[in-house]
Amino acid sequence: MDSYVGKRLDGRYEIRDIIGVGGMAVVYKAFDVIDDRIVAIKILKEEFLANEEFRRRFKNESKAIAVLSHPNIVKVYDVSYGDKLQYIVMEYVEGITLKEYIEQQGVINQKEAVYFVMQILRALQHAHDKGIVHRDIKPQNIMLLENGTIKVTDFGIARFSRSETRTLSDTAIGSVHYISPEQARGDVTDDKADLYSVGVMFYEMLTGKLPFTADSSVSVAIMQLQNDPVPPTKINPDIPMGLEQIILHAMKKNVNERYQSAAEMILDLEEFKRNPSINFNYSYFDSKPAAFVDNDPTIAIKKTSDIPKAPVKITDEEEEEEVVKNRTIPVLIGIITALIVVVVGLSFAAVHFGWFSLDEGFAGLKKTKVPNFIGMNYYDQIEGKYTDFNFAEPVTETNSNSAPGTVLKQDPVAGTKVDKDSTLIQLTIAVSGEQVTIPDGLVGSDYAHVISQLEDLNLTVKTRKTKLEGVDPGVVVKVTPSSGSMVTAGEVVTVEYNAYEGEDIKYVTVKDVSGLKSADAKKLLESLNLDVKTQEIYDDKVKTGYVVRQSISNNTKVTEGSEVIIYVSKGVDPSVETIVRVKLPATWDMRKIEVKLNGSTVKTEENVLMSGSQYKVTLKGSGTADKFEMYIDGEIYYSCSVNFTSDPPKTFNESVFTLKEPTTQPPADIPEPDDDIVTPDQDVNQGVNQGV
Repeated sequence: MDSYVGKRLDGRYEIRDIIGVGGMAVVYKAFDVIDDRIVAIKILKEEFLANEEFRRRFKNESKAIAVLSHPNIVKVYDVSYGDKLQYIVMEYVEGITLKEYIEQQGVINQKEAVYFVMQILRALQHAHDKGIVHRDIKPQNIMLLENGTIKVTDFGIARFSRSETRTLSDTAIGSVHYISPEQARGDVTDDKADLYSVGVMFYEMLTGKLPFTADSSVSVAIMQLQNDPVPPTKINPDIPMGLEQIILHAMKKNVNERYQSAAEMILDLEEFKRNPSINFNYSYFDSKPAAFVDNDPTIAIKKTSDIPKAPVKITDEEEEEEVVKNRTIPVLIGIITALIVVVVGLSFAAVHFGWFSLDEGFAGLKKTKVPNFIGMNYYDQIEGKYTDFNFAEPVTETNSNSAPGTVLKQDPVAGTKVDKDSTLIQLTIAVSGEQVTIPDGLVGSDYAHVISQLEDLNLTVKTRKTKLEGVDPGVVVKVTPSSGSMVTAGEVVTVEYNAYEGEDIKYVTVKDVSGLKSADAKKLLESLNLDVKTQEIYDDKVKTGYVVRQSISNNTKVTEGSEVIIYVSKGVDPSVETIVRVKLPATWDMRKIEVKLNGSTVKTEENVLMSGSQYKVTLKGSGTADKFEMYIDGEIYYSCSVNFTSDPPKTFNESVFTLKEPTTQPPADIPEPDDDIVTPDQDVNQGVNQGV
């Protein structure tokens, strides 16, 4: 087994140690002498080299992971398909399996379990988008790094779902405790089989137990087909109802009643994180009985189609109805034929006379489906790459479980057909929530030093060059947002500096694009090599999708790459007003209050007495889940979501945060709160928020 230790493969990989042994391969730790790095090498066992099925399965794994590139999937660097040696060179991961971690912990706390499952789902969504179904998702194939990062491994029985969709006919593939019912039956499998397995893992993490156990693998497979799992809350009463519903929805026996994509399951988990008391109203179990399985455990699991059907007796009424239907068929055929002739004729005329374009559809509308951006990093994977679509300036949302820049929501949702010339796509991206202040003294400093300062504050830095007389090269001339501004970690800060000698600086003259369609305006400005940002605003005079104004006026001379914001009309403002009342802390000192709606400041007030009284804020909005936040001296104190479409508007997902400063006693001369002030035993937002 250790015959390769100490040897060098293909003059490049020095084999050092065995780090794992599987059913068909051995995994070694090795050193890549060319790229100067530690790698993991998975070598097919010699006894399987002559077995065509194992060779095919091993090759399929390398094909599968070679097309994948995701931070939660182990990377593949190299493959070899020799007659005497087959191996895959992969990223070396230092950690333990999720199975080992579950065994160590017994039960994993819900916050940690959700964090792990979200990473697994993002990895699977990436694989599914590439047409790859893993088919063996289990905690033994999930690596857990010391920092909590998840890596999905072992695509050995993966299938490219667009070409091969059935399991092996002779046996159920994958660990029987985690396989889906359709895998156990030998039926067609797709990405929803992986989601079932994720549900089983989620169940195990939160309860410390597998949903189905028995003395033999066949018995477990039968239970996967016939039995409903014990609800997780029966084992661990601390599990919130929302999480139980997510788990059992993922574990539906009927594929059509299960989550239809990893993204769909991620959305429910995001909703749960925002509101742990949420109820999804999913029914627990399938209403239909599971497919028949022979009780004899020695007989292979049967497909439903193999079950002999009893003769069906047809009543006189049914027979008469059948005769009527048979007489109707020739008439229907004649009608359908006539319709086909009409449709074909209209289609020909439409194309011939220009009513319809194969590329654009009727009336010249260029319809296309919106991709799934959720889980992607906006700055690395989206910005500047999807040029067929118009993006509004991203909305930020505090999320400590996702890397800064990760897309959490999108509007329109994935799969929606849109007019790509004018439809704006609004993405919500994650920020860490940490508030930082842009330092003083940046303008006039060396740009490399400024970049270092800003990056140390976990800010994303973009640079821009200009050419100014009398200013030394490399000196910063402008920072946006400016010094003293409070921003959220992960946000973009633009640093403009004076160019060095020899750096090519070009100037362009900005054109007026007001009144143009947003897509046309963007193309015109981008043709001038300008960085175009789009923001939607309400305007009752400009048609929806057309430019109202721009941040740099017509005929202004700027350097190439300068940022220009075009403000695009959303039509007439449909927003309504409501009042949110927040109970202030009783620290009995003067503080600054800042109120934000969807990340934009709507109210700032200095020197507010923190007396435990009620603070009233009037808001204006139109969304179903607009985000309201209150900051006290720059520190988040209260947040909620507001549904402006209900009558009256209502708040939900409320959170109150503890301030860092210690509470002091109130002065003796402070009067008792009057009737208009909320007392501690009252619900802060009870009866909130009546529309104005």
